[in-house]
Amino acid sequence: MLAQKENKTNTEYFLQVPEGQHTDIRLDKYITSFIQNASRNKVQKAIKDGYVIVNGEPEKASYTMQPGDKIEIRLPKPPPPEAKPEEMDLDIVYEDDQIIIVNKSVDMVVHPAFGNWTGTLVNGLLYHTQENLSLADEETLRPGIVHRLDKNTSGLLVVAKNDVAHKKLAKQFAEKTANRTYWTIVWGNPPDSGTIKGDIGRSPKDRKIMTVLPDGEGKHAVTHYKVRERFDHLSLLEVKLETGRTHQIRVHMQHKNYYVFGDTTYGGTSVRYGPNTGSRKQMFNNLFARITDQMLHAKTLGIVHPATDEYMEFNSELPENFQHVLDALRTNCKPN
Repeated sequence: MLAQKENKTNTEYFLQVPEGQHTDIRLDKYITSFIQNASRNKVQKAIKDGYVIVNGEPEKASYTMQPGDKIEIRLPKPPPPEAKPEEMDLDIVYEDDQIIIVNKSVDMVVHPAFGNWTGTLVNGLLYHTQENLSLADEETLRPGIVHRLDKNTSGLLVVAKNDVAHKKLAKQFAEKTANRTYWTIVWGNPPDSGTIKGDIGRSPKDRKIMTVLPDGEGKHAVTHYKVRERFDHLSLLEVKLETGRTHQIRVHMQHKNYYVFGDTTYGGTSVRYGPNTGSRKQMFNNLFARITDQMLHAKTLGIVHPATDEYMEFNSELPENFQHVLDALRTNCKPN
């Protein structure tokens, strides 16, 4: 049986040979058979470097496994590659010597991570700061991401240009004084306004997605919404976050059976309510075929400027796909 735990620097594994099982197999080979994508050479090096413990003691790679043996493995993660400046067309809404306000496009990842080391907003900002700022020092070349948006969520982000600005902005988000308003199209007809509460954490059934967990088992999350417009079994909502958890709006909406339209992860890419026949079915099929993103947009952002202490609020236009879906609903899905 294999258990796994991760932190920023290591991936830890815990194995136990079942009682009564006669393995007659080397330690390195036994571990390799359990850990996906771990080569035998990598495992042997981990054993040699003291990252593998058997029954509380280090052993050689040639050690023969015995029934009941308990194995602890700690595999160091390789350092992430350094982000490189990349030229790209960023939608810069506002910029001064302290902050940048960016209107992030759909399909753009904010920060480099596994599987997305290039083409991210950070890569583009690194290039932008080099090209557009006279002070291209080390601090300038590390744009400070204060908050994030999911890859398929568009909208406004504030980026700090120095550590002082970053700390002041981060404090606003931590203390919930920053004003963030999202627009989203969801399946269903929620009450005119409401608040959704529910701890959010990794799904025990699928660790790749988030879910609402029993109180105390996830991170506290609160979402406020009000209905801006109603359609036939769909609604346009204005949403404000009291907390900022991973996938919060999408997970909370799914929890209340108000699936975000176009959300492939949390059930928004099928006709959830109303008839799925005739011209209505064809319309939604056409919409799903056109879009590659969920209808979720960070529309407004209000912050206190970290240097001037002036309150500033920014508003963004809806992206093309969002507006197209909204126009189609207004034309073809008027409420009864």
